[in-house]
Amino acid sequence: MPDAVLDALNARPLPAWYDDAKFGIFIHWGLFGIPGFAPKVGSIGDAFRLNYDRAVAMTPYTEWYWNAIRTPGTPSADFHAEHYGDAPYEAFKEPFLDGLKTWDPAQWAEAFRDAGARYVVLVTKHHDGFCLWPSAVNNLHQADWTCGRDIVGELAAAVRAAGLRFGVYYSGGIDWTFNREPLLTLGDFMASTPGGGYLDYAERQVRELIDRYEPSVLWNDISWPTGSKRLYTLFEDYYRAVPDGVVNDRWVTASRAGNLRKNKAARRALDAALKAAMARRRPEDQKGIIPQPVPHSSFRTPEYAAFKTIQAKKWEATRGMSHSFGFNRNDTEADYETAESLIASLVEAVSRNGNVLLNVGPRATDAGIPGEQLSRLKAMGEWLRANGEAIYGAGCWERSDGETADGTPVRFTVKNGALNVIPLAKISDARLIIRDLSATGPVRLLADGSPVEVEQLGPDLALTFRAAPRGFAPAVAIDRGA
Repeated sequence: MPDAVLDALNARPLPAWYDDAKFGIFIHWGLFGIPGFAPKVGSIGDAFRLNYDRAVAMTPYTEWYWNAIRTPGTPSADFHAEHYGDAPYEAFKEPFLDGLKTWDPAQWAEAFRDAGARYVVLVTKHHDGFCLWPSAVNNLHQADWTCGRDIVGELAAAVRAAGLRFGVYYSGGIDWTFNREPLLTLGDFMASTPGGGYLDYAERQVRELIDRYEPSVLWNDISWPTGSKRLYTLFEDYYRAVPDGVVNDRWVTASRAGNLRKNKAARRALDAALKAAMARRRPEDQKGIIPQPVPHSSFRTPEYAAFKTIQAKKWEATRGMSHSFGFNRNDTEADYETAESLIASLVEAVSRNGNVLLNVGPRATDAGIPGEQLSRLKAMGEWLRANGEAIYGAGCWERSDGETADGTPVRFTVKNGALNVIPLAKISDARLIIRDLSATGPVRLLADGSPVEVEQLGPDLALTFRAAPRGFAPAVAIDRGA
């Protein structure tokens, strides 16, 4: 592929809407939501660190259920035998379609808007290959494997009616209807991208999604089955169809090195090296996944992870509210991240040039979003209504991190000449001292606009409120341009 084509793709500026949006909603919803089961093993990183030899069948991701039940002796296989006997995964299609009778896409869109999200990305086809739209592209390996009801189109219309952007996720690197080999290790996973007819199938489906729904976000997962020339042509066509669209970074193309992994001896050697490397890593450094950069993307996508410093390249942290993206029937309130922690993750991402794509995993039996998830969306919305001026359209300051005199972490953003100071805690006192911060200008509490007294104490800045601010992470704006 001529370098000029790639150079032209990379010269395309990041659309302002995406940079300004900061907060999006991911939706993992499909047949896997009927069983709604995965073992409780901690994080995805824990699964690979503690159970490497069969980690892919032991992940906390319920959306990987079909693969997990193909491995005898796994918790998922045992659960399936107990509850569904020898019923095939395909048996979940009818209950899923029946659950759509109570689905109200407008209600979902309103909940996402009220949560403060500015865009929504729907999983249109996950690794099980089931399509949530009536695709005209025939799957020769799995008959009748699309949804007759146009879930993608209905949600796109509802989301846009609520004033939000709409995007699509597509599993380009994995499709278990084309490659039915059970996957156990990371080597298995990396070598499992189908070849042959899958190349045309995947590309035709993605082009169909672009043509029908004109998604603002084109979010591929795992890898991409074609070579770079076809991929870059796809990107060019997408940008012509959606001039302000964005693409993520999970488009690793087919290569000779990737094909070598399909050799079992080479794969086992790779697994041995990966297993040893993971064993050497500290658990706290292996909670999530950070994909490697690719030649062209609009943003990077750490998963259940985040960058710890300001990044020149735009990024988007994606995660579920619990350890799974898809609905897990065994999740209790204790399994979910607290609303305060999710808010802190958003603040940290924005301070370091990132967005957050927070997942909801609806039930498949009745198309309902679990109450634990709705309560966190509500809390996010309440916080953003009070403090969103420090988030939406904000940029990075010269540094992202600070702390108060008592060690409370603080994050900084800038917008319209104002420096926003956001302590990541509830403030119990009317006086707050920020270490190593010098600033002048009027100061106000964003939640109510009330003035804040400011005093320089040597290298530190003292902020005095009328009363202790209410709520978690109260943002303060220092209007330096005044």
